[in-house]
Amino acid sequence: MATADSAGGVLATLSDELAAAVERASRSIVTVNGRPRNPASGVVWPGGLVVTADHVLERDEDITVGLPGGGESGATIAGRDPGSDIAVLKLAGGAAEAAELAPAGALKVGHFVLALGRPGEGNPSASFGVVSALGGSWRTARGGVVDDYIRADLTLYPGFSGGPLVDTRGRVVGLNSSHLARGAAVAISAATVGAIARTLQTQGRVKRGYLGVVSQPVQVPAALRQRVGAERETALMIVGVEPGSPAERGGILMGDVLIAVAGQSIADAPDLQAALGAGVVGKPTVIAVVRAGERKDLRVTPGERT
Repeated sequence: MATADSAGGVLATLSDELAAAVERASRSIVTVNGRPRNPASGVVWPGGLVVTADHVLERDEDITVGLPGGGESGATIAGRDPGSDIAVLKLAGGAAEAAELAPAGALKVGHFVLALGRPGEGNPSASFGVVSALGGSWRTARGGVVDDYIRADLTLYPGFSGGPLVDTRGRVVGLNSSHLARGAAVAISAATVGAIARTLQTQGRVKRGYLGVVSQPVQVPAALRQRVGAERETALMIVGVEPGSPAERGGILMGDVLIAVAGQSIADAPDLQAALGAGVVGKPTVIAVVRAGERKDLRVTPGERT
């Protein structure tokens, strides 16, 4: 049975380890000044660029970054993606240590994590909690689709957006955002952030497909599913088609029931968003619909969502 002294020793050790994790991670946390009066945070990513939250950049010019060791650097936007709430900044001068990233799969539900931020001059700020959920592909509140996310039982204080979520070794496991999910602390995993950041660095944006339809989920009866080759119990009924849109040009009509895009079955709006990735933009794509009880395979060329 643990004594009070031994329990106190365990807590003191944990406390010291958490403080050490904050100290290690803070070497890579910067202050991002991209909006009036409310600085936010950013992370120096491997490769030397700064990754932050897109929503904290309310201007495209006159952005400055406060460095961990003191001093300030001008910065320009290398790319931004509102859908995932990720932006990449290129520093005009100055340097800081790149963050250490945790290996993929290292984080589990129940692990302790720290949300860190540097929303001003001086020492970083921290919030402590546990991982409450690890999710897969998710359509964010900002209209994008990300491969995975982390939900943590902790508080994201003002200015924490764009800062890292770190493990007890100070390794970055995700990037925090207060705008991706209402009422919850959510971070995009480091692996997904890295993939999006690389795309933003080379292309300046993440391409997302666009059809120009309004839809709603409907049940597909079993007999009809068997006849038309639908794999899911629900699909999307088209209740609106924008004039001049890729959908109209491709022959999609109101009342059609969309069941697949490029061979990928569609059951709801998140499925459709996920199917309309960069790979289909500007390319003729087979879209399967049910019209008057029969399957029709239409060739539609999705545009790029702006």
